[in-house]
Amino acid sequence: MAKAAKTAIKTKDAKAAAEAKNWTKVIRAVRSPKTGAYTFKEAIVHKDKVKQFLAQK
Repeated sequence: MAKAAKTAIKTKDAKAAAEAKNWTKVIRAVRSPKTGAYTFKEAIVHKDKVKQFLAQK
């Protein structure tokens, strides 16, 4: 008997799974004015607001 693939497991709440696809993890590199080294800012934002997140300083 074959094993079931883990990707075949479906969520119990289809509405919540559909809503989760609208969110994106965004990582932005920010340069430190003192040292010049880069740090990274991470956030999970709605897919409609990704450009706004990347545009802010």
